[in-house]
Amino acid sequence: MKIKTRFAPSPTGYLHVGGARTALYSWLFARHAEGEYVLRIEDTDLERSTQEAIDAIMDGMNWLGLNWDEGPYYQTKRFDRYNAVIDQMLEQGTAYKCYCSRERLDALREKQMEGGEKPRYDGHCRHSQCSHTDDEPHVVRFLNPQEGSVIFNDSIRGPIEFSNQELDDLIIRRTDGSPTYNFCVVIDDWDMEITHVIRGEDHINNTPRQINILKALGAPVPEYGHVSMILGDDGKKLSKRHGAVGVMQYRDDGYLPEALLNYLVRLGWSHGDQEIFSLDEMKDLFTLDAVSKSASAFNTEKLQWLNHHYINHLPPEYVAIHLSWHIHEQGFNTSTGPELVEIVKLLGERCKTLKEMASASRYFYEDFAEFDADAAKKHLRPVAREALELVREKLSTISDWTAENVHNAIQSTADDLGLGMGKVGMPLRVAVTGSGQSPSMDVTVFAIGKSRSVARIGKALEFIAEREANA
Repeated sequence: MKIKTRFAPSPTGYLHVGGARTALYSWLFARHAEGEYVLRIEDTDLERSTQEAIDAIMDGMNWLGLNWDEGPYYQTKRFDRYNAVIDQMLEQGTAYKCYCSRERLDALREKQMEGGEKPRYDGHCRHSQCSHTDDEPHVVRFLNPQEGSVIFNDSIRGPIEFSNQELDDLIIRRTDGSPTYNFCVVIDDWDMEITHVIRGEDHINNTPRQINILKALGAPVPEYGHVSMILGDDGKKLSKRHGAVGVMQYRDDGYLPEALLNYLVRLGWSHGDQEIFSLDEMKDLFTLDAVSKSASAFNTEKLQWLNHHYINHLPPEYVAIHLSWHIHEQGFNTSTGPELVEIVKLLGERCKTLKEMASASRYFYEDFAEFDADAAKKHLRPVAREALELVREKLSTISDWTAENVHNAIQSTADDLGLGMGKVGMPLRVAVTGSGQSPSMDVTVFAIGKSRSVARIGKALEFIAEREANA
C-alpha cells in the first residue's frame, strides 16, 4: 500500500506553530515511507477564509521546505463533487432532508440543557412523513447509525471508542446549498486516497462522524493519529501572549528554518536523547509510535539555543543567504564592506538570531552618528589618546592589509607604550565600532577596512579632545 498523507489547513489566519508541527509530522510520515504528501486548503468557511491567509500558509510551508506532491486542492472548487455525492446519499437513504426551523432547534437545545442533557438533534425529520415543497428551506443531514459504537485505533493514542448514541445526525449540506466541513473532509480523503490522517487532537470528536460517513459510502477508512496541543511555558494554550506563534514571524525574528523544524519535531517526538536532527535524520527516524500523547510546552530559550547551533554549524554561505534578507529589511547597503559570509563567521558565536546579527553588523558597512554613551565614557578618555594616535599611525602605514598585519599593528602599539592589550584594544573597539562589544579587534578592524578604521579613530580622538575641553 502506498502511504499518502495530507496537510489540510483552514485559511482563516497565518500558519501557526501547532499547524506547522502537524504539517511536519504528516510530511515526515510520508517521506519516511517514501509515500506522497498532499496540500489541501479547506476554505469552506467563506466568511473567514482569505487569500492573504492562503498566501501566508504557502509562504510558511515553502520557507520550512515542506514540499507537497499534490495540490494545493481547494474545497470551494469541489462543491459540485460534494453535492453530487449528497444527492446520491439522499437517493440511497443514507441522508435526509431536515426542515426544522431555527426556532425549533433553539428551543430543543434549551430544553436539553435545562435537563442536563448533551445538546443534540433529536431526529425529528429522520422518519417524517410530512410533505414539503421543493423550494421549502431545508438542510441535509447524515443518517447516523443509532446502535453500536465507532472504534478506531489512534496511531498515537491507541484504541478510542464513541457510542453512536452520542452522535447526532450531522448536517452535511446547509440551507444555502453549501456542503459542511466534516462532509467535505470525508469526500476529499476518499477521492485523494489518503491512507493516514495526522492532525490535532481538537479533531478527535470529528473522527467517529467522518468514519461513519465513509462506511455509509463504502469508502476505505484511513488510519488516524491525533497530535496533542502545544502549551506556552506557563502551561496555558499557546497564543499571541506567549510571543510569536505564526511561522513567518519566526523568520522575521531571525530564526533559520532548520532550527524551527528541529525544534518542532522534538516538540512531542523523541529518538533517545538526541536533540539535533538533520532533515534526512528526521525522515529516516520519524515514527508515530514515538509521538507523545501528552501536551508539549513551548520554550523560546530552547529554540534560541538550536538557532545558535545552526547559525554556527550550517555552511556560512547558506546562513548568509538568510542573513541578507534581514539586512535588506533593516535597510542598509552591504556593497561597501565585507562579504556576508565573513559576517556569519565573525558574529556567529555572538548572535542567537539573524536579526540580531544583521543589527550587529551595521558598523561594518555604515558610519555611526555617535558612540555608545556608556562605552565612550569608560574608554574614550584622555588617557587613551596616545594609544589611539599611535595605532592610527601604524594602521595607516600598512601596505598589505591583512588581519595578521592589523594584529601586529595593535600588538606593537601596546608593546611600544608598555600597555596591556586591553588599554589599546578597548578604546580602539569603541572608536571603530561605536560600542564596547565586537569580535576580536584584528579581524574586526580588518573587515571594516583601512580608510574607514583610520577615519573613525580620528573621530574618536576629536571626541576625546572635546571631552577634555569641556572638563
